[in-house]
Amino acid sequence: MVRPASPIPAWDDGVRFRHSRYDGLCRSLCHRRQVRAPDDCEREIVRVAALDIKPGVSSDEGDGDDWPALRRKIDACDILLIGIPICLGQPSSVAKRVLERMDAFLDEADGQNRTPAYGKVAAIAVVGNEDGAHHVSAEIGQALFDVGFTIAAGGPTYWVGEAMGSVNFVDLDQVPETTAKTNRMLARNAAHLAGLLKRHAYPGY
Repeated sequence: MVRPASPIPAWDDGVRFRHSRYDGLCRSLCHRRQVRAPDDCEREIVRVAALDIKPGVSSDEGDGDDWPALRRKIDACDILLIGIPICLGQPSSVAKRVLERMDAFLDEADGQNRTPAYGKVAAIAVVGNEDGAHHVSAEIGQALFDVGFTIAAGGPTYWVGEAMGSVNFVDLDQVPETTAKTNRMLARNAAHLAGLLKRHAYPGY
């Protein structure tokens, strides 16, 4: 199981947040019953669009950059849940900015060539009112793999509404059973994998 008192932040990139299309999906995944987490297991949702994340590929781009504080949260967590909206069939620009900043991980490997993301589990949640969930999760997943995160079996969870429709996830009376089942599987697989990596770290090379 995930180490007690170890934060599990969910990255909600916050685009058009008001009543977020995907906040409910992130909260469902983070719910204690989903991961069967201990009482002192911390969880936090961060809305990145509310932050000033400067462009660049370093860990600190100078005055006014909110990335270093967010980076510390990522460094402290065992599981990083990324919640992303579909924008014109693509990951949002805010999501891409965060991936751009994670590029710095590649220059911060330890003596065994392990980046700061080694030993951490990433999970992906995608919401939109039309198709594109597989494309978005593929882009995000590939970048996370590149910088060293591990993704649990079962892949991402997502919900998409009718193409060219107006119904969003937040408008639903209840989570569709298929999505709810995937949420449970993803949450428990991610927590299980995080526990394994905590006890048996990657050896490096």
